[in-house]
Amino acid sequence: MRIISSLLLIFTLTGCQSAYYATMEQVGIHKRDIMTDRVEAASEAQEEASEQFTSALEALSTLTQFDGGELQTMYDTINEQYLDSEEAVENVRDRIGAVEDVSDALFNEWRDELDLYTSDSLRRDSERKLKETERSYSQMLAAMKKAESKMTPVLNTLRDNTLYLKHNLNAAAIGSLKSEFAGLEREINRAIKDMQIAIAESDRFLATLNR
Repeated sequence: MRIISSLLLIFTLTGCQSAYYATMEQVGIHKRDIMTDRVEAASEAQEEASEQFTSALEALSTLTQFDGGELQTMYDTINEQYLDSEEAVENVRDRIGAVEDVSDALFNEWRDELDLYTSDSLRRDSERKLKETERSYSQMLAAMKKAESKMTPVLNTLRDNTLYLKHNLNAAAIGSLKSEFAGLEREINRAIKDMQIAIAESDRFLATLNR
């Protein structure tokens, strides 16, 4: 495992993905295995982002009900929630990018190997499975991308609220933020709904891939 971890670090740093996949295959880890791991990681990242958005919404809800206390402490909490949300979204984007990278490598290899068959029936069956897997992958990726696109408005609103509160630490500022809360709640609920759809599509894709 130490050798594999070292190789992963080296090839990640150099960006030489093709060499990375080739090396992993030499130790018995194939592109299909890597695809499975990365799709699962993307689903986990979306689930974590959903939880983080919910946490940020709860913090803002508490702020809008502010009834005396230390406003600086409230700001620190909101700012921390924004930074955590930003990190969660970046993680989702990175995970989706990793899925796209290995999918290109896997499907290209699968298509190239169709020409190596001498059995027509086996080649046709493999080609059918390839097309089925590609269709399922396209549906999953579209769902992931749609969910990702819904995260940007959430982050923008969280950033706006955080910046406004930073420079207006007073009760009047909190009153102004109350009008923003309903819109943010809708944005977060839409984002979470689309992330749950993407997670379900991921489960369907993995079932197709590993059938």
